[in-house]
Amino acid sequence: MELKIVCLTACASVLALLFALFTAKKVLKFDEGTDLMKKISQSVRKGANAYLSRQYRIVIVFFAIVFAVLGVMAFLKLLTPYVPFAFLTGGFFSGLSGFIGMKIATASNARTANACREGLNKGLRVAFSAGSVMGFTVVGLGLLDITIWFFLLKFVFKLPDNEVTGAMLTFGMGASSMALFARVGGGIFTKAADVGADLVGKVEAGIPEDDPRNPAVIADNVGDNVGDVAGMGADLYESYVGSIISSCALGVSAFKSFGAMALPLCIAAVGVLCSVIGTFLVRTKEGAGQKQLLSALSKGTNFSAILIAVVSFPLVYFILGKDCWHIYFAILSGLIAGVLIGRSTEYYTSDSYKPTRNLAKTSETGTATIIIGGLSVGMLSTLIPIIIVSVCVLVSFFVSGGKSSAAMGLYGIALAAVGMLSTLGITLATDAYGPVADNAGGIAEMAGLEEEVRQRTDALDSLGNTTAATGKGFAIGSAALTALALMASYIDKIKVIPGGAEKISNLNINNPTVLIGLFIGACLPFVFAALTMNSVGRAAQSVVKEVRRQFKEIVGLMEGEAEADYAKCVDLCTKSSLHEMVLPTIVAVVVPVIVGIVLGCSGVVGMLAGATVAGFLMAVFMSNSGGAWDNAKKYIESGQFGGKGSDNHKAAVVGDTVGDPFKDTSGPSINILIKLLSMVSIVFAALVVKFSLL
Repeated sequence: MELKIVCLTACASVLALLFALFTAKKVLKFDEGTDLMKKISQSVRKGANAYLSRQYRIVIVFFAIVFAVLGVMAFLKLLTPYVPFAFLTGGFFSGLSGFIGMKIATASNARTANACREGLNKGLRVAFSAGSVMGFTVVGLGLLDITIWFFLLKFVFKLPDNEVTGAMLTFGMGASSMALFARVGGGIFTKAADVGADLVGKVEAGIPEDDPRNPAVIADNVGDNVGDVAGMGADLYESYVGSIISSCALGVSAFKSFGAMALPLCIAAVGVLCSVIGTFLVRTKEGAGQKQLLSALSKGTNFSAILIAVVSFPLVYFILGKDCWHIYFAILSGLIAGVLIGRSTEYYTSDSYKPTRNLAKTSETGTATIIIGGLSVGMLSTLIPIIIVSVCVLVSFFVSGGKSSAAMGLYGIALAAVGMLSTLGITLATDAYGPVADNAGGIAEMAGLEEEVRQRTDALDSLGNTTAATGKGFAIGSAALTALALMASYIDKIKVIPGGAEKISNLNINNPTVLIGLFIGACLPFVFAALTMNSVGRAAQSVVKEVRRQFKEIVGLMEGEAEADYAKCVDLCTKSSLHEMVLPTIVAVVVPVIVGIVLGCSGVVGMLAGATVAGFLMAVFMSNSGGAWDNAKKYIESGQFGGKGSDNHKAAVVGDTVGDPFKDTSGPSINILIKLLSMVSIVFAALVVKFSLL
């Protein structure tokens, strides 16, 4: 059976990667349009490649240092010798996922704009196909990474199942570390450029968002790709892999059988096929509004979810046996929770619904009220997701036998995360579609294309804001479930280390080390958000000053008779983001070790619990506030409440400027933080058991 499972996951990974390759070739056959469109697209592509090459040079140094540390721990018998290499492969595949996604996104922006010259449906298909390459690359490489390590550990090194999953869990640390660098660095880059372009261009100079006279416009488009594509791909890669491996580890612990370990792998493998089928259902009609466009994308994602829901039951029945069929409902609860969190996010961030329309209306009384309104929308939007996740946890725990065995209940929670992420191929496609559509709109504006083309790209861009917000909500929800599963895996890991069981025997709230850990963990998302927000602020200041300088010093720039120095703004954003991304990542890696040494294993469990709860709420709040501000601005730009250039519009632009780092830097990075904390804790568990002070 073991070999059959390896073959199944290998076939699924090959299917996903072949589908990504086929889709990429299909996208690249489309025409890029005019010479000017090609030139603009090439500038964006060049800037994105330059940024990533410099980012990877810094990341390599970090990975080399951590690899050396893990190597020393392996030499001291605190880790198995496979862990340092698993750490490297996790980081490599996570970074590769983002890199491939960014390459196809930067190659698709002009093609999407040119396709919109022929029709809205064609533009949607090109942008969505580009997003599909990202989605299926992530799941394909994720399953490939899992398959390679499973085969090596199980069949080459012949380790028992519990040691196989224990070693595989640790490559999640590499994936999480790479994801945090990608999300934080890319997020700082994109939002520094966006804030600089908006504040000086739209508010001070009164020119359109993607006007070629704006020196930061190319940097803004580059940022969409390095932050919202490369960063997002690395982020969801580690969520996907982490959920599968943590559920495998808990399955071995709960059932002591290979079947429980095999089930998550089978669900993920079948989910690839369901996602491929769903992609063929995404299409729309000319002149479609936001609800019709959302419906077009939802048709594909919903069909894939229904398909995996149907197929999962026989998988549970035949793999775990007829006595465990009820565990199917844990998978189903995760699927339903993912869909409901997406709908909740859509309600609070789409301009088709009251919250964002009411937020746009607050612009009538100025900037202060739209800021207050956006904060209120974000805070209120946390209620529904927390209820959804809580119900999902309860259902998945009890239907899996949590009353009789806590281990089985925790396995059910982990399976809920796998169910939520099982159709990641198509779900991520709808998310990655957004930056492509956004770039297409910028190219249409800069290339001076017809007004109807710009209207079509604006429609796709506005939809992209909603799908991006929905994707972030989905990622945050899955991160919460995965973090809970990883926390359980950490406790299991401590118990099997000699002397560890005694150090984790008291996890009650009246244990002061647990309580202190809770406070530290709850504080971490706030500190992390502050660090990343400050980083965006400092980077944005340098861009604002540079844009003002060019407007002042380049003769004929505002008249359109001279060309802006785009490369200077790209370089500024690159230097600032790479410098600023290091400290938040170091904090995430170092704090769990320090807490473990000072407070012991029970303090680490408290820290993980506090960070998961506070981080989940903080991430939802920041992502939804930012999404609502962004779409409120877009709603006004469509002609409502005075339209473009009005005082209402200027107030909305300021709101969007505040929301940009909320939704694209700090918010999405927090869901990586809560998983990286768990991964680091698992990797350094033996060190903490041996050297902790308490």
